[in-house]
Amino acid sequence: MRLQVLGTAAGGGVPQWNCACPGCAGARAHPAWLRRHASLAVQLPGRVAVVNATPDIAAQVEDCPWLPPDRDRAPLVVLTDAELDHTLGLLRLREAASLDVAATLPVRQALRPFEEILRPYAPIRWHPMDTVAEPIPVSAKRPRYAAAATEEADGAWVSALRFTDGRSNVVYAPAMGVWTPELDAAFRDADCVIIDGTFWDDEEPRRTGISSRTATGMGHLPIEDTMERLAVLPGRCLYTHLNNTNPLVDPDALHRKVLAELGVEVAADGMVIEL
Repeated sequence: MRLQVLGTAAGGGVPQWNCACPGCAGARAHPAWLRRHASLAVQLPGRVAVVNATPDIAAQVEDCPWLPPDRDRAPLVVLTDAELDHTLGLLRLREAASLDVAATLPVRQALRPFEEILRPYAPIRWHPMDTVAEPIPVSAKRPRYAAAATEEADGAWVSALRFTDGRSNVVYAPAMGVWTPELDAAFRDADCVIIDGTFWDDEEPRRTGISSRTATGMGHLPIEDTMERLAVLPGRCLYTHLNNTNPLVDPDALHRKVLAELGVEVAADGMVIEL
């Protein structure tokens, strides 16, 4: 199996257009700090899947050599959730003849407005998630625009995805609110684990003034709570989905040394992982 990291930033990217925090200011001054929205290309036998359709998807497809231009077919998109930062790119793909999208039922239902908008351009053909990847529920957090949704999701609003080619296993979880026994088992069986690194510590959102909630209150386990658990896993482990307030945005941050000593990595935009 082959992976290409298409982006590693949380909502808004790095820099965010309306932010002058140290991370965003650093990204404006140093191109090496720039990060596109978190996404992953997965090369499987006979197909390539793109995890999440971000606002950067056009540039991300251009940068992936396994995704050659095709007027009729857009890449298969697999959605971890229905958040705008992971779905707005579907509208950007409207030039295709149709769109193939795999998602859990609550995500599909939340995206009905997108389905209607796209119908005259590129109708969505929905696929069961388990035909592409194994979804593992990691949060019941629904997008704010779907707060009034009545569907019972049983925690399936946000999923980690387990991909396998019969030889190698990968678990991708850019948003993760809980570390469940099911997820732990998948991690221990994986050759590569790429997970939520949105915030370094639980108080980061409140300390930086971006939210009145903690990281866990926003549906993201902080790195401080997961890094030692990653360190004992047998596979390669990397963090993605970094918020602009996360000190790891700085390539020289001392926090990176802490992770390096544990044998845990920070994913970089464009990196290729061969398994």
